[in-house]
Amino acid sequence: MKKQTIKVFAFLAIVGSMATGCQLLKDVEYKATPDPLEMHGDAVRVSVEITFPEKGIKKKAAAEITPMLGNTALKSIRVQGEKATGNGEAILYKAGGKVTYEDVVPYTPDMETADLMITGKIFKGEKEKGEIEATKIADATIITPYLVNKDFKVVLAKDEFRRVTQENLLTVINFDKGRDVVKYSELKDDDVSTMEAFMADAQTNPRVAVTGINVVGYASPEGEVDKNEGLSDDRAASAIKSAMKVAKKAGHEQASEESTYNASGSGEDFPGFKRELQADTEMDESDKQLVLRILETEKNPAAREQKMRDLGKSFTYLDRNIFPKLRRTEININYDLTGFSDEELKANSVSNSDTLNLEELLFCATLYDDLNEKLRVYRIAEERYPNDYRTSNNVGAVLYMLNKVSEAKAKFEKANSTKDNVISKNNLGAIAGLEGDRTKAMDLLNQSGGAGTEVDYNKGILDIQNGEYANAITHLGADASFNLALAHLLNGNTTGSVETVNGSVDASTAQGYYFKAVAAARQGKADGVLSNLKSAIKADGAYKAKAANDREFIKWMNDPAFTSVVK
Repeated sequence: MKKQTIKVFAFLAIVGSMATGCQLLKDVEYKATPDPLEMHGDAVRVSVEITFPEKGIKKKAAAEITPMLGNTALKSIRVQGEKATGNGEAILYKAGGKVTYEDVVPYTPDMETADLMITGKIFKGEKEKGEIEATKIADATIITPYLVNKDFKVVLAKDEFRRVTQENLLTVINFDKGRDVVKYSELKDDDVSTMEAFMADAQTNPRVAVTGINVVGYASPEGEVDKNEGLSDDRAASAIKSAMKVAKKAGHEQASEESTYNASGSGEDFPGFKRELQADTEMDESDKQLVLRILETEKNPAAREQKMRDLGKSFTYLDRNIFPKLRRTEININYDLTGFSDEELKANSVSNSDTLNLEELLFCATLYDDLNEKLRVYRIAEERYPNDYRTSNNVGAVLYMLNKVSEAKAKFEKANSTKDNVISKNNLGAIAGLEGDRTKAMDLLNQSGGAGTEVDYNKGILDIQNGEYANAITHLGADASFNLALAHLLNGNTTGSVETVNGSVDASTAQGYYFKAVAAARQGKADGVLSNLKSAIKADGAYKAKAANDREFIKWMNDPAFTSVVK
């Protein structure tokens, strides 16, 4: 409690003025809560209980009370006697009374070591009779929320790299109408030559492992259904024999064995017929649509074929240009392809980067711990694949880690313009957080759901800055971190905050020791204050000046043991 005194005006007679002031207002008490004041969300809330004793204010007197926080004048409050005119809160003369004053002001740096003072003027009627002498009523200001680490986290977009991929090689052998004999000319086609070369390579290439060969025979949709069913089976069997000969010539033992092949006949290939018909650009469009309607509406095979034959010239066109493509066997060689080893990927990224595809480049960058090497590989990926947002995003993420924030921001913006995505939005939110635009940062983070746990962590930082400590605890998650410890402390869980910081990587850092000194001060543990401050200052001498001004240690500022540590 602080009692006000009266300071008279210099131009009044000293005796008369003092008598007048004392007669109008006396023994007023002020109690500020909290004391010292505290900063939360970049603002200082001031709450003062003003107590007027019995006969503390004359019936026609009034007081205009103005708190001062450092150089900042807070709003004024008018309190008046029960018979005074005006809009102030009335206090009974005999009973006295209480008034609660509240105001919130933006925090400025000078407020950290300022005092909360009471000043004001005293009136009788409309005439000013004196002033309230400036009186300290509280210390200011605890700014512990500013200890928050603004270590906003960015997200690297993931690669889709697979060391072993499932691949297949397709070879097509075409047949004459109604025949199942593989023609010599077919064995000279490019796809058969490619199959032979593949089998020769696969026999000695450790990266290639054939897992099976599927052979499917087909027939065109004209003629008898039963005959076509058998014809498709025969074509599959015939193609297998030819494939075995090719394999034997190539020296591939596995493909030379009939047991390696899975054969089946598909009969009349209506799906293939429809596909080829739709892709054809020469046939009259109205005739094409008529054939497609027949395919879709007529389920009886014999009736369906007859309706197509009834089309005359259109059927002749089909017989010459579409059906021959359906009289075939497809040989699908399925194999596992093993990609480059980690060391090969790294070596190729240096001297032969053109051999690496997008996913290989993105994965290769993750193999490096050195940020400059990561950046080098991601830049190669961005240059070669500029239309994939991941490349620009990941270049930006590494630039951010290298503290090149403006360059990182440009890359994140480029990535998000390439493709609107939650990862780049989180990263832009991190940039906005560093730039101090908390509204923009939170808006971006709210659009970043699914980008990763980094989103919530970043929100937790903003929550601390906004004074929303319970939300911060939720967002910061279960992993021990300095910021989570700070959120617990600011939310009133001092013991839990110490346990959290001791479980984090900051347990034995200068920052961690300073934090534990603050926690010890809140618990009234002098030994903890001194021992942790000594450790903090030993690790980082800048904490000496910080502690000397920190109102968390207000109770110890005149203690010789404390001053010997911070001076």
